Amino acid sequence: MFGRYNRNKSTNQNDASSQANEDNPSFRLFSDINKNIDKIKKLLDNPKDLKIRHFVVGENHHSSCLIFLDGLVNKRYIAEDILKNINKSSVKFTNQSSEDMRAILINEVLSSSQVEQSNDLDNVMLALLSGDTLLCLDESETMLIISTQQRQKRSIEEPVSEGVVRGPRDGFIESILTNITLIRQRVRDPNLRFETYKVGRRSKKDLVLAYIDGITNKELVAEAKRRLQSIDIDDAPESGIIEQWIEDNFMSPFPQIQNTERPDKASTSLIQGRIVILLDGTPFALIAPVTLSGLLQSPEDYYERWWAGSFIRPLRYVAAFIALFLPSIYIALVAFHPGMIPSKLAFSIAATREGVPVPAFIEAMLMEGTMELLREAGIRLPRPIGQTIGIVGGLVIGEAAVAAGIVSPIMVIVVALTAIASFSMPSYSFGVTFRILRFGFMLSAASFGLYGIILAYIAINIHLANLKSFGVPFTAPFAPTFFKDWKDMLIRLPFIMNSRRPEIVKSEDPIREDTEGREK
Repeated sequence: MFGRYNRNKSTNQNDASSQANEDNPSFRLFSDINKNIDKIKKLLDNPKDLKIRHFVVGENHHSSCLIFLDGLVNKRYIAEDILKNINKSSVKFTNQSSEDMRAILINEVLSSSQVEQSNDLDNVMLALLSGDTLLCLDESETMLIISTQQRQKRSIEEPVSEGVVRGPRDGFIESILTNITLIRQRVRDPNLRFETYKVGRRSKKDLVLAYIDGITNKELVAEAKRRLQSIDIDDAPESGIIEQWIEDNFMSPFPQIQNTERPDKASTSLIQGRIVILLDGTPFALIAPVTLSGLLQSPEDYYERWWAGSFIRPLRYVAAFIALFLPSIYIALVAFHPGMIPSKLAFSIAATREGVPVPAFIEAMLMEGTMELLREAGIRLPRPIGQTIGIVGGLVIGEAAVAAGIVSPIMVIVVALTAIASFSMPSYSFGVTFRILRFGFMLSAASFGLYGIILAYIAINIHLANLKSFGVPFTAPFAPTFFKDWKDMLIRLPFIMNSRRPEIVKSEDPIREDTEGREK
């Protein structure tokens, strides 16, 4: 069902690497504590933030040390909960072997909720660089890894890239643990699963695959795991890198995976039977699979009464049409098919274009290019200045261009309507796709008129008909047709009439509401 992935990468790469480390003596620790310290110092080039706290335990003065990186750990916890507890329990270590001392430390002394043992240098170094503290005992090849991470993180705020009209005001942040918590608060299902992976050969960031066992299709989960295990890069600074790596067709301008900052949107997708991917260090979660109609939906469609949702959704489809076709239709009608324009409107357009020195295509390209520059400048500048540049800049440049006779007033109206329509897209990535394709349609219109627009439209539809998101047809439920999903497509019917999960994801539990057997 979910198709084959087009990247030829080994899915057992991480397992093979771990096995090689275990078999390689250079990756194992020494029984001499000083050799272990020297090895760690050499690997890190003895940085200034590497801290080593030597101490002795027991009456026989057994040499021990704590190793951590300053700034990544909670030093107060190390002093009060680790060192103080060890000093208080020093008598327990008298005449004990290293193995017995480790057992006493784990079971009786250390109060940390997470303590692990490892004799693999690679695992030890990863833990140290992640903010854990290493407890090293002399005459022992095994170190204790104590969870002491202290991460700087911003407070939970309203999503920046997705406006919230009605709904929860909290958004994902850069801490993956906080993001998992935000999802758990909404989906209190014991079948909710979070599977952790490491991505980046050098950064080794945490990546989490979330799904609900018993709802999400097992083939979808297996395919997602296979693609995530195939990732082989040095670093993944943002979830967009993961998105580009695991998408079905990297040559397509359409996003095949949806990104969101909203926990409510991610949790709703999980309940529908989709998967969610979280990456440490970014507030953007990935949702898959996604369809064309899904990218035109917003959580507010469900929070308002069904009449409001059913009224707004068709407006988005109209806005998508305007954002994609309006400039090209203007070019085609003015340059090739003026006879199709009503007479009074044609005379009005001709009057406004009198004295314009460039063809309609150049006129449209100049205005659309200027609008894209203003939009990009507004994003890069500080927010108060950026909003001013976007509004005032557009008005000033448009009025000056008309006064100078470079463009016609009707062209300014067309560009303004197109810009407003493109802002109505719920997904920023989807809006960028429309902005790119708009220039292609304008070129087709300038070349062949309405016939060029039709040919470009057919080409786009051929591409969409072959495009998939994790094996799910991108144009579903239009084509292939899933009539039951039409209840939540162009319009949103009342919940009592839409008690099934989307049929396109082939959920293992298709019923999401018990409506007294109406759908059964």
